Amino acid sequence: MHTLTLPAPAKLNLFLHVTGRRADGYHQLQTLFQFLDISDTLHFQRRDDGQIRLTPELPGVPVESNLVVRAAHLLQQASGTSLGADIRLEKRLPMGGGIGGGSSDAATTLLGLNHLWKTGLSLEQLAVLGLQLGADVPVFVQGRAAWAEGVGEQLTPVEIDEPWYLLVVPDCHVSTAEIFSDERLTRDTSPITLQAFREHGGRNDCLPVVTTRYHEVRNTLILLNNYCEAKMTGTGSCLFGAFPNECEADKVRARLPATLQTFVAKGCNVSPLHIQLDKAAY
Repeated sequence: MHTLTLPAPAKLNLFLHVTGRRADGYHQLQTLFQFLDISDTLHFQRRDDGQIRLTPELPGVPVESNLVVRAAHLLQQASGTSLGADIRLEKRLPMGGGIGGGSSDAATTLLGLNHLWKTGLSLEQLAVLGLQLGADVPVFVQGRAAWAEGVGEQLTPVEIDEPWYLLVVPDCHVSTAEIFSDERLTRDTSPITLQAFREHGGRNDCLPVVTTRYHEVRNTLILLNNYCEAKMTGTGSCLFGAFPNECEADKVRARLPATLQTFVAKGCNVSPLHIQLDKAAY
């Protein structure tokens, strides 16, 4: 097999607590990750000359800085393979939205090329590589809804409800670096347990900073709160609400301004990437 097509699914942070800051500047977090059945799509074709070629080039992102290319080179170095790949990225997930687009693309690249090149690295080894690319990459590599701690890399798989979600994308790109460097960010939230979250819920500590810096997020949050309990994922900018079924989510979607980008998606405890890879293995 010389070609492979795989999804790079979105994720939600169902809450995000910042519990401290390490000496190296990284923040200690608690969060709960769940996947969605919407995704970017990556098409891989094996090359025998070791070159990594990505198309198309994303606006404002030099090819060599793209996490897809960086992931491919990282796997080459770790495995010692002489193979390369042509990679075509169909981008659907918004950049800077907090739903993991770039991190998910990187994880799909690691798993896809590990399969295509037959490099034989385990999920654990790929997750360690992925952490070099970003704190969210390991959860996409592992492919299970997870309670996360540390910088987001200490993962405990969980089984939680899989509701339908309405995602609303304000017209702005939120910089994670800006939010985590903002002196107004709460950094001392007391740690909680999964059981405490199930009973009492949680909040997103980044939300006050994001809504102060980005009026588009603040205004969209106010709008969505008219129809459901609106939350923000990650460091933004995507907002979401949970619904018992697709129909209820679609009803609210229909009431929102057509100028807003929206998605209706199913929550998934198993990543669509892993489901597709399991099929490819047969």
